[in-house]
Amino acid sequence: MFILKMPFSVSKPAGTGNKKGGVSRVVKSIVIILVTAVVVIFVFYAIYLPRVTQPPASIIALKSTEVKEYQGQNLSSIADFIETSIKGPQYVDVNKYTLGVEGMVDKKLDLTYDQVLKHDKYLKVVTLNCVEGWSVKILWEGVLLKDLLMQAGIKPGSNTVIFYAYDGYSSSLPLDYVMNQNIILADKMNGVVIPPERGFPFVVVAESKWGYKWVKWVTKIVISNDPSFKGYWEQRGYSNNGDFSGPMFGE
Repeated sequence: MFILKMPFSVSKPAGTGNKKGGVSRVVKSIVIILVTAVVVIFVFYAIYLPRVTQPPASIIALKSTEVKEYQGQNLSSIADFIETSIKGPQYVDVNKYTLGVEGMVDKKLDLTYDQVLKHDKYLKVVTLNCVEGWSVKILWEGVLLKDLLMQAGIKPGSNTVIFYAYDGYSSSLPLDYVMNQNIILADKMNGVVIPPERGFPFVVVAESKWGYKWVKWVTKIVISNDPSFKGYWEQRGYSNNGDFSGPMFGE
């Protein structure tokens, strides 16, 4: 018996090799994408995120420098003042400070330092003349007193504005003078915040008046109908009018 042996081979299904190769490439691509994503996330957290989450560097306030000249006018220095206050320099805690506006007003005000400064600010060079014979020309910056008075509302019949200071000092000015002359309640002098020795937080810039009318460390403003009110130095014989062009003593 003859057994006929036929050549026999098992063939792979068509396309099997190509499919395995395709799957391998897909897997590799996925791995590359995942690795890339991990690297990107790592770089973000390691480099960029700390810049976002870290607190900002401290802000250090440098000391301001007073200006010596303004629009062609030479100015005096803050150091040129001579100390003449009744109780020496006063040191007011601005965090506890309030400015009262009361008397013949529609609405009594108790304003913080920042609330006062929300009003429009004005600049003006004004010379302070002291009865002791010295004077200083200063660039004053502050709010208009009339803006504060108008905020409170002035009642009919008012004619006098009385100022009280932290040290117990007082003086007054005519209401018409304050309103018509745009008198400033200053918080800065020569471009810097008024130092405690010069009247911080606020000084009345009583233009064309003797220095004793320039109330420092102002804490209260009272609208009155009493033009005869006499402040600290007025009670001691100084002119209630206080005009620089007029006499120092008497009315």
